[in-house]
Amino acid sequence: MEAIRFSQNTLYLLDQTRLPTEEVWRSYRDYRPVAEAIRTMVVRGAPAIGCAAAYAMALAAMEFEGKPDYAEHMAQAERVLADSRPTAVNLFWALERMRPLWQAGAGSERLCRAAVAIHQEDAAMCRAMGEYGAALIPDHARILTHCNAGALATGGYGTALGVVRAAFAQGKVEMVYCDETRPLLQGARLTAYELTADGIPATLITDNMAGALMAQGKVDCVVVGCDRMAANGDFANKIGTYSVAVLAKHHNIPFYTALPSSTVDVSLPDGSGIVIEQRSPEEVLSFQGVQTGPAGVQVWNPAFDVTPHDLLSGIITEKGVLRPPFDAALAGLFEQ
Repeated sequence: MEAIRFSQNTLYLLDQTRLPTEEVWRSYRDYRPVAEAIRTMVVRGAPAIGCAAAYAMALAAMEFEGKPDYAEHMAQAERVLADSRPTAVNLFWALERMRPLWQAGAGSERLCRAAVAIHQEDAAMCRAMGEYGAALIPDHARILTHCNAGALATGGYGTALGVVRAAFAQGKVEMVYCDETRPLLQGARLTAYELTADGIPATLITDNMAGALMAQGKVDCVVVGCDRMAANGDFANKIGTYSVAVLAKHHNIPFYTALPSSTVDVSLPDGSGIVIEQRSPEEVLSFQGVQTGPAGVQVWNPAFDVTPHDLLSGIITEKGVLRPPFDAALAGLFEQ
């Protein structure tokens, strides 16, 4: 399964706002609509956003190469893309990786190769994470996950769902419980869609059922993704992740996050510095055009929350599984 393709100087994105009922691919030859696709969550998930942004910079280079003000135009394209979503650090990581190329005058061909490399590297990192994470999964495991951290959210295979896929291939997975993930239902629309497409046993639950499921002894471990991690292991993920972590701690259930090293923001000492995106009230007041809340009511709609590192059992990366103390483990990650 994939959500991003690049062919003949055109970027193709699987429109994730239309899943699971329709599989619609959008085509892009201009960086500006790509920025809008990121903002409106046509493409979402930190690693996938980074891949899309890298390709968008290649599209910008196609538009501006040969012009005397090439660098100025490229800097403006980077600003537009950087403004699309504030929390997912892979967006900024990809833009920073592309920046030295266009600043040195490299044109679209070189930037396209760099974007393809970022895409391929992300898929490879996900497969490595899957193998490391699968070793943590017990036999006959019943795994709970929140939001979507699968192939749709990455360059391919997935972070949290990469662990699930690898463990399933080893015959370890009995059931995967998918939180529906309000308000945009990424768990219902995307995670359940991925798992059923791959033939992995999946049960969809509403977010407020997770605690009852744990209390009945039906969850053996929790594996989630990550959009930005601070240097001490605090991490931002889809809103509701913190609640799941607290429930797992209370029920003595191992709680893991899976992420590539590109998602670690070493400039932030802890999670208090993570910018949390606030999204439109309409996402809570209605769904797919159907009003679900009264007009005039106030709405608080953060896209993410921050889970403290002390609720984590381990951090699954492409270089191995990190254990506490996470600040030292994460520092060592970048010395490898």
